[in-house]
Order: sequence, then structure tokens, then C-alpha cells
Amino acid sequence: MGRITEGIKHLIIINVIFFIAGISGLADTLYQYLALWFPLNPNFQIWQVFTHMFLHDFTGFMHILFNMYGLWAFGTPLERMWGRNKFLFFYFSAGLGAGLIHIAANYFFFSQGLDAVMASGLAKQEIIDVLASGRYSPDWYNLASKGTIDGFISAFNAPAVGASGAVYGILVAFAFTFPNAELMMIFLPIPIKAKYFVPLIILGDLVFGFSSVNTGIAHFAHIGGALIGFIMMWYWKKNQFNNNRWN
Repeated sequence: MGRITEGIKHLIIINVIFFIAGISGLADTLYQYLALWFPLNPNFQIWQVFTHMFLHDFTGFMHILFNMYGLWAFGTPLERMWGRNKFLFFYFSAGLGAGLIHIAANYFFFSQGLDAVMASGLAKQEIIDVLASGRYSPDWYNLASKGTIDGFISAFNAPAVGASGAVYGILVAFAFTFPNAELMMIFLPIPIKAKYFVPLIILGDLVFGFSSVNTGIAHFAHIGGALIGFIMMWYWKKNQFNNNRWN
């Protein structure tokens, strides 16, 4: 890919600084204030829709490594072509969209579980207080399926972190711009053109997102970033947005 571009270099530096801070003992504080919490959770703040993009899993290196590699590998040719300003606008738009769609999906899963638990006679605020305290009743699993209750609890108490949503937007833009570039998955070392590769991994997120399997991944944030990326690329192509608008 050649020399790293300015916008991507600064994004990687910021992400690495936060990661170093997290593994140096500030993980709990960073997660509390900067991760993206469910809006009804006491930890939620509006700025988290933006700041969650700079945090990653502090228990290992793979999360930040894959995200930063994806940002560099697929973002570099886009920033070279678009320029820094247009690239950063696209990146942050995809990341913000990812956060908002993740919240919307969580509202869906939360509402399913909430309705089931409220049917037992508990008021909404009582249930929220129980969730916030972490004192879940095993009896809740008698009110709905395990997947529904697990999704309900996870939506409320599991914060989202990572640049993945923004990177998925970058992946979509890359596939739009270089549709015949050949890419390979780690577990499937067969060259696949970008125009097929990117929809394939988004389909995987859709399948896992609606399944009852808890992968620990914010699949709908990925889908959200990809969707915003697609909409922006479609709009720019239709209206022939050029780089002069961003200089």
C-alpha cells in the first residue's frame, strides 16, 4: 500500500494511545465514560456514539490489530484518491451510523425481553433498576426463550467498542471503488473479488446478528457502518461528488 497516509496515521495513533491507556490500568474508566452504552443504562452519555470508535478490547491485541490493519489496508487507496478531508468525513460518518444502528438493534432486542418480563407483573423502572444492579432473576428464563432474555440483558449491559463499524464502511467504499480487487479470508485462502467478498462478510454479520448465538461481537454495528458506507457511496456516485468540494 506504500507510505501511510496522514488521516489514517492519525487515526491509528489515537486508537493506539487509548489502547495503551486501557492496558495501563484505565480500562474501567474508559469503558464507563467512552464506550457506547444502551441509552437507558446509567452509564450512557451522548458523546459515546462518537468515542466508542477509539476504544477496543483491552484483554488482547487481536481486536485493535484487525481493525487498524483493515483501516490501513483498505483505507489507504481511498484516502490517496479522495484526500484527507473527504476520507475522514466518510470514516466518521460510517462510525456514527454504526453506533446509531447498533443502538436501534439493541432497542429491538431489549423491547422483546422487556415485554416478556413486564408480563410477570414488574414495572419497567423496576426492571431497569434490576438490570442496572446486575441482580437478574433466573425466573426470567421461564418467561421467554433463553436467546430473548440473553439478548435483553446484553442489550442493556454490554457496551460496544471498536472502530469496526467505521472500517466496514471503508470496506464497502473499497468494494465500490475497486470491485475486481482480489481479497482473501484468513480461514478461506481463496482469492475473492471485493464485489463478492464484502457482501459475503456482511451477510455473515446478518446471520449472526439475528441468531441466538452470543459471539461477543456487535454485528449490527458492522451492518450499520456498511449500510451508511453504501448510502454515501451511492449518493456520491449519483451526484458525482469530487475532491474539489473537500479542499
